[in-house]
Amino acid sequence: MGESVAEATLTSWLKEVGDSIEADEAVFEIATDKVDSEVPSEVDGILLEKCFEIDDVIKVGQTVAIIEIAGEAAASAEESAAEPVAEAPAQAVPEVIQTVVSARETDSPTPAPANASDSERFYSPLVRNMAKEEGIGQQELDAIPGTGVGGRLTKEDMREYIEGRKQGTISTDSTSEPVVQSPAAQPIAQTQRPAEAPAQKTALPGVKGDEKIPMTRMGKLIAKHMTDSMATSAHVQSFVEVDVTRVVEWRDKVKDAFQKREGEKLTFTPIFMEAVAIALKKYPMMNIAVDGDTIVKRKNINLGMAAALGDGNLIVPVIKNADQLNLVGMAKAVNDLANRARNNALKPDEIQDGTYTVTNVGTFGSVFGTPIINQPQVGILALGAIRKIPSVIETPSGDFIGIRSKMFLSHSYDHRVVNGALGGMFVKSVADYLEAWDVNREI
Repeated sequence: MGESVAEATLTSWLKEVGDSIEADEAVFEIATDKVDSEVPSEVDGILLEKCFEIDDVIKVGQTVAIIEIAGEAAASAEESAAEPVAEAPAQAVPEVIQTVVSARETDSPTPAPANASDSERFYSPLVRNMAKEEGIGQQELDAIPGTGVGGRLTKEDMREYIEGRKQGTISTDSTSEPVVQSPAAQPIAQTQRPAEAPAQKTALPGVKGDEKIPMTRMGKLIAKHMTDSMATSAHVQSFVEVDVTRVVEWRDKVKDAFQKREGEKLTFTPIFMEAVAIALKKYPMMNIAVDGDTIVKRKNINLGMAAALGDGNLIVPVIKNADQLNLVGMAKAVNDLANRARNNALKPDEIQDGTYTVTNVGTFGSVFGTPIINQPQVGILALGAIRKIPSVIETPSGDFIGIRSKMFLSHSYDHRVVNGALGGMFVKSVADYLEAWDVNREI
């Protein structure tokens, strides 16, 4: 996992107990708030035990599964046997597996959950740890309403409950269920707001034949991320039309030789990414983040690159230190991240620490767009479709109409910290770099 990732949710098991596993073969899938990833085995062996269930929250460093590697079961059986056995019967195999599992459990026992009870309600290790740290007894824990699947208590449920507990908006004792106090019951001198009631879901009237499609987990996370961004940043846009005729002509001239030499396709994306990286070096106050009332000026230029997935969702892999790459390196990085994004093979740290984002809406034929800022960044650039259009061409001998390749750059930025002058100059700098492209450039 990436350095900033402390936990993840187990979303599915790809292997069952007793299944054979090869090295580098995926065993289970995990999900953070940004990416879903398969976790491969590092060894050949047999899956003996699953330590977590689907939807459990797992902290980095915890054991998720136990795998028997070749010869391990036999060795354990020999050590535990009172007398040597010439030939082990087939019926002894389950006993051997159980011996290994028992030995593993003895070596690294899983601590029993605090305040255990006869309740059939499931609690993840994270929820139990939070309850233990806050001194919440089992009876009180059982009474907390959950919003997870089947009424399961989630991390967010616990956080809201603990906050209400501290603010006095929830009163509890060891023999009663949590009770939310009314504002009138609180001392007048207090200024705490009562805990907000959860939003009530209204049933949408349907028509016969309508199909209801549940949102995917990633879809729900993206929806929340986008609405949070709109509520956080003051979005404003600047648009610039760019003549990229020189860029188009140059790429047409070198793309075949580039692919033959490098084994990579040369798309327009790395060219645009290079222009953005150079503009960020020129205007470093676009390469910032907002932390409360503080502006964080980023040292590195890490460009996020929005990529469409097969299921219609988007993911944003990050090119680290993009300003240090030449065009060949940029092309290889763009192609690699795009391919692995489509194949769901990105690592969690490859979609983190972006400082500015670029999205290519022109891929789908859009002329321009108004993209939503990827928090906690303060800007995102949308690349419109390149179109051949009639245009006025100015020359020393007069103006005339010609066919030019043009596109729109749409720059969304956070007006809390980026004024219109900076936002406009930045996107104009990107446009100027592209219009002045050297058609004789070597690559």
